[in-house]
Amino acid sequence: MADAGYLTIGKVVKRLQQQYPDLSVSKVRYLQDEGLLNPSRTPSGYRLYSQRDVRRLETILYLQKNRFLPLSVIKEELERADSGQPSSPELGGAEPIALPVDDEEVAGKLHPIDRMPELTGATASFVRQLSEAGVITLTRSPHGRDLVDGRDFPLIRVCDELRHFGIGPKNLRQYVIAANRESAMFEQALVVYARKGGGVELEPTDETRQRFNHAFSRMLGLTNAVRDELIQRRVKEPFKDKGAER
Repeated sequence: MADAGYLTIGKVVKRLQQQYPDLSVSKVRYLQDEGLLNPSRTPSGYRLYSQRDVRRLETILYLQKNRFLPLSVIKEELERADSGQPSSPELGGAEPIALPVDDEEVAGKLHPIDRMPELTGATASFVRQLSEAGVITLTRSPHGRDLVDGRDFPLIRVCDELRHFGIGPKNLRQYVIAANRESAMFEQALVVYARKGGGVELEPTDETRQRFNHAFSRMLGLTNAVRDELIQRRVKEPFKDKGAER
């Protein structure tokens, strides 16, 4: 089976870690436990991943990282895609979810800002506005040219899509402020998590890194779920059916 293009869990993680550095074996196993992945098994019980499984994992990671969706919503979207249904209105509603494929080639490199329309679909002026809002950071070349980090391309695309809903770079400053504030909360939470594990200064082994990456990813998912629920409640409030309250 492995000769037919199947990969072990370790090879899957190694393949995707360049684009998703926080990915670990424990996180992939967690996604399996949550029912988002269903790889094949060998007669001896080892899990093997097809190319379709790998693409599915890429989609999950993309929606987590760039669309900030909780796993419960991602699972619903995957089930829609499996049945051939269009995505939910929050993701456009027209076609099943799809993963951009050009980021792996450009990630980690710096690109001239005037190439943004070609590489991201966003205008150079819009990318400058994102920089001014603190969403991304531009790098100045020795020749005085503004350069954009390829790792920011997915975020630029998400922000460009938000612009069509009237949410611009100035509106996104609140998320920059929130990220700066909440990062301290997550760091403190990880310290508490370490204490529960037997001490603040754990030895930095691959196993402990995986444990912390998994804990951090889980915290992000849970806090995003809380945030989504609170916002949905407040946004839906003005549109409640007044007659139903009588």
